[in-house]
Amino acid sequence: MALFNKLFRRSPAIVAIGGGTGASSLLRGLKEHTDKLTAIVNVADDGGSSGRFRKEFGVLPPGDVRNCLAALSDAGPVLEKLFQYRFEEGELKGHAFGNIFLAALTKVTGDFASAVKEANRVLSVRGRVLPATNVKLSLVAEHEDGTKTTGESLVGKVEKAVTRLHLKPAEASAGPEVVEAIMQADLVVLGPGSLYTSVLPNLLIRDLREALLRTPALVGYVCNIMTQAGETAGMTASAHVRVIIEHSSPDLLDFVLVNTGPVPEKLAQAYAAEGSRPVEVDRDELARLMGAPKIITADLVNTENLVRHHPGKLAEVLLSSLREMAKKKTG
Repeated sequence: MALFNKLFRRSPAIVAIGGGTGASSLLRGLKEHTDKLTAIVNVADDGGSSGRFRKEFGVLPPGDVRNCLAALSDAGPVLEKLFQYRFEEGELKGHAFGNIFLAALTKVTGDFASAVKEANRVLSVRGRVLPATNVKLSLVAEHEDGTKTTGESLVGKVEKAVTRLHLKPAEASAGPEVVEAIMQADLVVLGPGSLYTSVLPNLLIRDLREALLRTPALVGYVCNIMTQAGETAGMTASAHVRVIIEHSSPDLLDFVLVNTGPVPEKLAQAYAAEGSRPVEVDRDELARLMGAPKIITADLVNTENLVRHHPGKLAEVLLSSLREMAKKKTG
């Protein structure tokens, strides 16, 4: 019990690994409970504004990092809106101001990791945001028919099941701060986010993956609420978990958190028209993969306009689960 009491006399150290809107939702909820928060962000994006900066200026894609910085910023609503502002006309059309800022800061500081470190300070980030690597990455997906797709922006568009995902270069390494954050954490959360293009790219970085296997922290995966057309169409919750295990280790995850809250029919129909449906929670198969005690279910849905994880609900369930697991582990 001593470890349990010590842990919850202080704010827990939490690491969130992923990218995209899912990571932003998670961070917005967690930052209300702890300032010992590290976001480790995928940098394999090659589409949209991020892809243009990557191609034209040779910088790492700033988009997912920008979103996480905005989510954790305590600099005030005006600066956050400025960072997220996207130009709608002229030569800058489609670019977010924060992407321009990070690209310019990369040129000033000499590398992307240093630029992100400075941006943490400028935006008064609660916790910190770290790129998963300072190496320019490309995703390579292998498909059942033997073909390959290169580039994150294309993986979810080819409408072919992915049998294996690789990084190019394969030897890309994480920064020492990334490994240190994982090793010193109380809780590490993978997802929510696009399985193949936000979560898995981080796990393919060898020293990051090895740190996850060695850390004393609890490691959990937050499964998506909806499937994604072209990327995870038709995949159940256990199929998501199986893919993570196949790309890492059967020993990686201590728990998986799945949504059991209802999706309003009107929203469900709109998503279905785009080939996206609620992820089926196949409990028996999940239990076979994980063990029944490692499956956490809750109503996590935020349905204001789109189907997303509710930041507050998600944070509360994760923290209560951490308390309960820590109590059992030390009691």
